[in-house]
Amino acid sequence: MTMKLKYILVFLLNLYGIILIAQVKRPVDYVDVFMGTSNSRWMLGPYATMPYGMVQLGPDNQGANQGYNWMAGYEYAINSVDGFSHFHAWTMAGLRIIPTTADLSFSDEPTDSPYKGAGAGYHSRIEKDTEKGSPGYYAVYLYDHDVRAEMSVTTRCGLQRYTFPEKKESRILIDLQFPAEYDFNVKDAKITKVTDTEIEGYAQSSSAGFNDYKVCFVLQFDKPFQTFNGWTGKQLTRDCEGIAGKGDVGAFVTYKTKKGEQVHVRSGVSLVSIEQARLNLKTEMEPFGWDIEAVKRNAETTWNTLLSTIQVDGGTETDKVKFYTNLYRVFAAKQTWNDVNGKYVDPAENVQTLKYSNNIYGGDAFWNTFWNSNGVLSLIAPAMMENWVGTQLELFEHTGWTSKGPAGLEYSGIMEGSHEIALMVAAYQKGIIKNKTIAEKVYEAIKFMMLNEGVDIYGGSAGNPQLKEYMKFGYVPYEIGKTNKVLDYAFDDYCVAQMAKSLGKKADYNYFIKRSQNYRNIFNTDLKFVVPKDSNGQWIPNYDEFSNNSFVEGNGWEYSFYVPHDAAGLIGLMGKGLFNKRLDDGFEKSVEYRFAAHALDRTTGERNEFYINQGNEINMQPAFLFNYSGKPWLAQKWSRAILETFYGATPYHGWEGDEDEGQMGAWFVMSSMGLFEMRGGTEINPELDLTSPLFNSITIKLNPTYYKGKEFIIEAHNNSKENIYIQSATLNGKALTQAKIHFKDIVNGGKLEFEMGPLPNENWGVGK
Repeated sequence: MTMKLKYILVFLLNLYGIILIAQVKRPVDYVDVFMGTSNSRWMLGPYATMPYGMVQLGPDNQGANQGYNWMAGYEYAINSVDGFSHFHAWTMAGLRIIPTTADLSFSDEPTDSPYKGAGAGYHSRIEKDTEKGSPGYYAVYLYDHDVRAEMSVTTRCGLQRYTFPEKKESRILIDLQFPAEYDFNVKDAKITKVTDTEIEGYAQSSSAGFNDYKVCFVLQFDKPFQTFNGWTGKQLTRDCEGIAGKGDVGAFVTYKTKKGEQVHVRSGVSLVSIEQARLNLKTEMEPFGWDIEAVKRNAETTWNTLLSTIQVDGGTETDKVKFYTNLYRVFAAKQTWNDVNGKYVDPAENVQTLKYSNNIYGGDAFWNTFWNSNGVLSLIAPAMMENWVGTQLELFEHTGWTSKGPAGLEYSGIMEGSHEIALMVAAYQKGIIKNKTIAEKVYEAIKFMMLNEGVDIYGGSAGNPQLKEYMKFGYVPYEIGKTNKVLDYAFDDYCVAQMAKSLGKKADYNYFIKRSQNYRNIFNTDLKFVVPKDSNGQWIPNYDEFSNNSFVEGNGWEYSFYVPHDAAGLIGLMGKGLFNKRLDDGFEKSVEYRFAAHALDRTTGERNEFYINQGNEINMQPAFLFNYSGKPWLAQKWSRAILETFYGATPYHGWEGDEDEGQMGAWFVMSSMGLFEMRGGTEINPELDLTSPLFNSITIKLNPTYYKGKEFIIEAHNNSKENIYIQSATLNGKALTQAKIHFKDIVNGGKLEFEMGPLPNENWGVGK
């Protein structure tokens, strides 16, 4: 070979290598922020956001004239945009901005109202193929205004870039009250011109009957605007210095633009004060200047670092899209509510400074997050788990109560039980909380929560309602409260008992572990179902296991399998044969519905013959119950079936049901790794159930601040869409006889290996 030919060959090989590297997709590149957005909640649109971002900046297009509009927000199938708002938290909305160039309108009309003439509103049709989104970024072309809008974010700030046409008057509108999933009312608002490049303001809002919050903001423009204008209701005030009022309050600035001229707007927000919003803006966004590409890269890098803590190989490209998008969803819908200097507003509307954590979080309920989302956090984001514990201790110190659903840190009273207890206990049992003083504070809080009747406080509800009746009767009579409260309270009792035992509190352990058996008091041994019982000890007449009567978002059939802390006890009551037959039949009958009850599970007092409903929180454990009833191969069969059919990878089929804030996404992540936490990691030596992994190889990178292991590897040999059954398994070379491992086995580092096959091995995983 000549020297020249050798150089050419080397050059081509290097070029080929560069091309290959360029084609390697990172975890963040697999995330599809539009997946499932044709059937999603307000909190889960294609918004630009950071992990647990205060700001979720992105499009709204499902506005109604007024009032509650559940699941409103963003709908992929609608080819228009109402505006881009900053807050998409549960029961919270605020600060919508939109560039406009068409005839002046400052009213927010329904999306399907005419686009020309009176009453058109400021919304715009979009060209769907121009709509782009990725973690931390969103862009779209507004057809009716001939404007391209782009946006990216930091945790508490946004940066938008608008590319305008040639117009004598191009506008940027700021709207403070508009339709959202939960109707919110602006009780007091003010927008003030500071300079011809800066605006500040606030909107004191109330929502959902319990949530009072103040959205404070500072907006900065990279070019001086010509005029500042405002409106209240239908009254327009031109060329003013400020606008104030209640209800429909907004403002707009104007520019004379050339074709292709760009205007940048950066925003800082806070729930504390305008000064704090300015501090957030100065700290987080101003260092980027007006460079939206730099902000986008920062967000992308932050997300990729987080998502890369789990590396998956094998499976299809679609499997990887589903995996990383669901992992993204775990972190995309809850919020950080403190400012950069640790200040936040507590439920009593007092300004506090963080003492127990680096950040304070909020969002929808912890309703059964113990099965999966807590597990994801504890494996790859233990610092967030620790911050959640700190959040609860902050609330407990300042108000006397922890919170089951701290929306904007207010007491929502949503949902069942006090399952923040499970998170706190798991954080201690897993070694995330190491400080003994903090551990004692945690125990003080959780014990209090399970010994004291819930109360109405600060406009909301804290604690457990009907806890007095629960302690008096050993159940909640159905004429007083929902029967499923017994099941939730019994699990919370179990969690308190486990931490009491870990801390050497023997008397408390005995008391709470006994109470955790209260689920038996509503189990009808003749019918072999959980059945409502009245205060005289009489079963409800004409019981129908498919009725939602006395059950929250589920029926009696589903709730009869909901005893996560004592699966063995439940199987003993039902009988192993009936238990397995009833559960397997339920799965078979649910295949045609893709294991989802859709919206029908939300009705109350109606008869809905659904069995396995992956689309709501109380029914996400059934597949793994087979690990406790002697048939782990059925856990493998049905968990893989749910992964393949319930979960999709398109805007129209991402999940079917109510993906509140990442719990369904977390189920996919954990289950596709072959893992599940039946008791939520709350036992003294936390245990995980094993099932059939979706991928051939999974590497979990462990945080050295919390865990001594470097990484944990899961390998599934001979794995495929057909070879879904575990033939054998080893942990660090040692044979496993049970379909279980301990949490410490993972975080100490090592390797779990499966041999897979097309037929069940009914002898594996059944050992004692």
